[in-house]
Amino acid sequence: MNPQDMKSTTPWHLAERAHAMNPSAIREILKVTERPGILNFAGGLPSPETFPVDAMRAACATVLAEGSAVARPSLQYASSEGLPELRAWIAAELAKQGATVSPDQVLITTGSQQGLDLIAKVLIDKGSRLLVESPTYLGALQAFTPMQPAVESIESDSGGVSASALREALQKGERPRFIYLLPNFQNPTGRTMDEARRQAVIAVCREHGLPIVEDNPYGELWFDQPPPKPLLARWPEGVVYLGSFSKILAPGLRLGYIVAPPALYPKLLQAKQAADLHTPGFNQRVVAEVIKDGFLDRHVPTIRARYHAQRDAILAALARELGPTGAEWTQPVGGMFVWVRLPDGLNAQALLPKAVDAGMAFVPGAPFYAGAPDVRTLRLSFVTSTPAQIDQGMAALGQVVRAAL
Repeated sequence: MNPQDMKSTTPWHLAERAHAMNPSAIREILKVTERPGILNFAGGLPSPETFPVDAMRAACATVLAEGSAVARPSLQYASSEGLPELRAWIAAELAKQGATVSPDQVLITTGSQQGLDLIAKVLIDKGSRLLVESPTYLGALQAFTPMQPAVESIESDSGGVSASALREALQKGERPRFIYLLPNFQNPTGRTMDEARRQAVIAVCREHGLPIVEDNPYGELWFDQPPPKPLLARWPEGVVYLGSFSKILAPGLRLGYIVAPPALYPKLLQAKQAADLHTPGFNQRVVAEVIKDGFLDRHVPTIRARYHAQRDAILAALARELGPTGAEWTQPVGGMFVWVRLPDGLNAQALLPKAVDAGMAFVPGAPFYAGAPDVRTLRLSFVTSTPAQIDQGMAALGQVVRAAL
């Protein structure tokens, strides 16, 4: 039976929202990078060299030894809100950044991606107007799209979303449900909102009553100095904040969190209960054990130093290989990504197969746009490659670009 016959005879009828679901462009490209010898600058993966294996191993042993044969808390069902010690730790860390948060506002999620999914379910109706940066995080678009919103891109520059463009958008049409922002070392561009831009954006949002979803998975990965205080600290009742342990411990733990205003928290909790009852309690207890004695204060600086050197390597290689072509790229001060804009007339998607043939892979920029894409853009992740591999990969990219020109 051919696939068309199977489609016509299947008893299953998809929901309307299912038709809006699309595969991740990044995940599809990662399949290509599995070919032997391909240098992978496509995936947004933290370096496995930074995973604290010894600390995790010791914490697992400690956590499994807790309790008794009658009660093994690490392997039992847990509360939907999350482990109290972990929630208290998150609230205390945010307080250091100027955000006054109660542990009761913290909801532990199965990765921050689940946080985006819960927000979508609770806040978006069909046709709801949403605002995003241009470009924005592909995973957020994937989470929002099945709810069938009207997603609108707001003009953005090297400092993030434009406050004046945001004000102009808010003066027409119905009020959006929220604006989704990544102020620190944004995925995909690597850009950061400075203090003045944060003040301007918050002022516009407060004036118009526009809630903010602030996503901050990369905020601890700064190189020379920390980023400005979070948007959450500037408007606590108007900001939902997302964080993650993926980039500072290990993504395989699938441990993230939402910080929500009291008015919104109960519905997010109910959505969480419907989704998976609770985030794995074992993972939560292991992380709480690892971080309880200030481990991250010692561990995260080693990640910053490593990524800083890799950032320097890729900027130098880009200047050498793409500088003469007229290409442009961002200068990230933290995080994991560089955003490249190819010379006029080139298309990153069309160049990808040639780059793979030359031995390297990147992510074309088009999927990161909610509106009309800039087909000349691409994203490079630099943290899983050595400086020598970065040199080799950028030489391959430069060869492909020069040939296309």
